[in-house]
Amino acid sequence: MATNQMPLAELSRHLETLANSSLFLWEVPSEARARLINVSENSTYLVEAPNGYKSVLRVHREDYHTERAIYCELEWSRALCEAGEVLTPGYMIGKNGRAVQSGIVDPLPAPRFMVMFEFAEGREPDESQDLTKPFEELGEIAARTHVHSINWQKPEPFERLTWDLDSIFGANPTWGFWKDAPNVTPEIATLLRKLEATVAGRLENFGKGPDRYGLIHADMRLANLLIEGDTTWLIDFDDCGWGWYLYDFATGISFIEDHPQIPELKSAWVEGYRKARPLSEAEEAEIDSFVMLRRLALLAWIGSHIEAPEPQELAPRFASVTADLAEAYLSRFG
Repeated sequence: MATNQMPLAELSRHLETLANSSLFLWEVPSEARARLINVSENSTYLVEAPNGYKSVLRVHREDYHTERAIYCELEWSRALCEAGEVLTPGYMIGKNGRAVQSGIVDPLPAPRFMVMFEFAEGREPDESQDLTKPFEELGEIAARTHVHSINWQKPEPFERLTWDLDSIFGANPTWGFWKDAPNVTPEIATLLRKLEATVAGRLENFGKGPDRYGLIHADMRLANLLIEGDTTWLIDFDDCGWGWYLYDFATGISFIEDHPQIPELKSAWVEGYRKARPLSEAEEAEIDSFVMLRRLALLAWIGSHIEAPEPQELAPRFASVTADLAEAYLSRFG
């Protein structure tokens, strides 16, 4: 049975079996066990042993990244940390000398890539609290990653995803077509087609100059910050790839684009960003276009990942709220 035809509960059981049966590939305590902590593109497990040992195992989604692309992700994450720009968790080398392992378990049809990360202490910011300070820090972290990506000598060949108009709106979009998402009525589709055309036109004019477009984290949400005292870790580079630098702000407010505090969070992010890298007023004025680009990408993601719990929870209102956001955006830019 193909994994896209397998019920999620059944798939999760098989992946947990794979995770636990693969722990021997790394130097971990023999009594260690893997426990699922997150399902998104990948399945992520906390690996624990009675002696206090902890690490984090990521089992990759089938047919999302090549092995080479995963190595490129790990290289950038490590380079950022070694350069002192951002704290990122290290990854563990397997007993065979390789960072990326693979394994298979019946009845899954194909092997899965796996990476074991060192455990990073900390908690993500509490979204029920005032988020302006975390977003100011997030902006500065984003700027530091962008400065590094511009100057970093990338390993060749360098293979990562692309987050541009073609990969989101083109003939073969990475996350599918937004129009296929749940609850996209004909009326909503008409409005969102106008939104797509407006965003595309503005971003084509904005351009892909090297000061505006390059290697980005592409999922810089608060959930991917771990804070422990004065220490902040940036985690989960799984979606890193080529995109507009300002797309990183849009990813930072993923799923909460309609929150009333967003204007304040944007101002805080921009203030933090300018601590580490210049940002012109013209660039700042275009941030909302990236927010809408991301929102349409997320609408497509919900449709193509509807078997997972988070998309199912988001699906009932996501299209209609996207339409509300589109109307507000088009009243200013349409």
